[in-house]
Amino acid sequence: MKPIILFLFSMAILADVQGQLKTTVKCPDFHIDILAGSVNKDIFPNATMGQIKLHLPCFTGIEKEGDSSKCGGGVFYKDKDIYFYTNRHYIEIGPAFKGTLSIPLMGAPRNGLFKWLGDPQIKDVHWDAFQTSYGILILYYNNASKVDKIQFSTENSNTIRLCD
Repeated sequence: MKPIILFLFSMAILADVQGQLKTTVKCPDFHIDILAGSVNKDIFPNATMGQIKLHLPCFTGIEKEGDSSKCGGGVFYKDKDIYFYTNRHYIEIGPAFKGTLSIPLMGAPRNGLFKWLGDPQIKDVHWDAFQTSYGILILYYNNASKVDKIQFSTENSNTIRLCD
């Protein structure tokens, strides 16, 4: 009888010890294809929250979709400076983005973009919007006229709703 009790006691302690071990979620590297409008070839600006979380499980923040949410909902990777606004169908890349871009736009001078993107559809003092095969690409410029923020969407210039 004692060996059985000792065995069960040992198993209970072992189960408790194993329950404390947790694996770290490994996120794949982020690769943005600017001309295709994709992240890692399978996430597009119109992807659902579930699709994004499945393919990129290391998100640092999430905002549920709905009327009460500030920007319509999204999945955020603050440590990598990339944000997916799922209800508004656009992706935003900040100046501290940790990943690769198919075209080296971040930090590129405003007057050097024609060779990759052609003429902008809409020009402003601080940004340009380019028509793409998937929708729209918006590039924002700093005081030195270099790209410091990128947004791309499956929407067009008439239907896009950006978060302020």
